[in-house]
Amino acid sequence: MDTKIIQITSGKGPAECALAVALALREMIKEAGEKQLHHETLHRQNGTEPSTLYSATLKLSGPRLNDFIQSWQGALLWVAQSPYRRYHKRKNWFIGIHVYDLTQLPPWKETDIQFQTMRASGPGGQNVNKVETAVRATHLKSGVQVVASESRSQLQNKKLALQKLRAAYENWQIAQLQQSAQAQWWQHHNLERGRPNRVYAGRTFQLEKINGNH
Repeated sequence: MDTKIIQITSGKGPAECALAVALALREMIKEAGEKQLHHETLHRQNGTEPSTLYSATLKLSGPRLNDFIQSWQGALLWVAQSPYRRYHKRKNWFIGIHVYDLTQLPPWKETDIQFQTMRASGPGGQNVNKVETAVRATHLKSGVQVVASESRSQLQNKKLALQKLRAAYENWQIAQLQQSAQAQWWQHHNLERGRPNRVYAGRTFQLEKINGNH
């Protein structure tokens, strides 16, 4: 099953663009559900105005995912009067939609993990026991670390640490993908180049055009 990471970003645009990100996220989640795609919101960066987002990151998976991606990827244009500046003349608000392929990242290898045992500690530093049952797992290539001490069994804590580390490493990988592409969208005028893939209009965010067609 295909899996992609999608980031919706306002670039360095104003509050209107941050509102467009929030509206686009709502529409994307709705459309993904209609197409029976599994979606998970990984991150939201709140804007300065209520109910706005500077950026949002989704994890999508499911059948015919590439068709869905192609209908969204690129620039999105929202044509509307500013809800924050009554007499502002500008009506075109651009946001960008990035897609990241997880297969571009190095594969997960347990040979890259180092385990270290330690004593589990309770509140105030009081030792729960005198046996080293807690486990610290470190991914050597990324430096990501986690600690598992929930169980009194060192073996169980090692398994739990492995699960925690894999989840933490995946989050680290996503952050690396986002940073590597940030320069492409850092300047907001870059979002305005070329024909937008989708055009929405009005305060109700109604779809007017998709892929440059009516």
